[in-house]
Amino acid sequence: MTLGDIIKKYREDNNISMGEFANNCSLSKGYISMLENNINPRNQKPISPTLPSIAKVANGMKIDLDTLLKMMDNEQTIDLTSDKPRLYCESQDESKLLLSYRELTIDNKKKSIIYTKNLLSSQQMEKEAELLAAHARTTIEATEDGLKQDLDIMNNDDMWK
Repeated sequence: MTLGDIIKKYREDNNISMGEFANNCSLSKGYISMLENNINPRNQKPISPTLPSIAKVANGMKIDLDTLLKMMDNEQTIDLTSDKPRLYCESQDESKLLLSYRELTIDNKKKSIIYTKNLLSSQQMEKEAELLAAHARTTIEATEDGLKQDLDIMNNDDMWK
């Protein structure tokens, strides 16, 4: 059996959705789908999971890695060239962020998304405030009281929607 066949049978036997299984393994639902279909969508060839990915699947199934490897037959190829998950990110910082995100619990993943959206909103407000401040400086002389008032407005979340 391929790893995908084993995963599919495990999920069916335990009545677990693909999403639940992916969370149990700390892998993405998309990757579990690729494993189950045994197709790499980039090249349409059989997928070759890495040993760390297979270990995560074993962990999600609550069995030893060795036990899972023995269940697999010769049809399944394994990528032994890398001990790190393959990430398709533009920078190292994005890769680090994605790896950290994958280690979070489901609740903390949700919090992370909310926090990121808030950061983006704050960033946009800062850009708009800089533009307004730059324009204001061209027509109004800046004073300490005026700057304090501007900062108070910028830091008051009730003023921003």
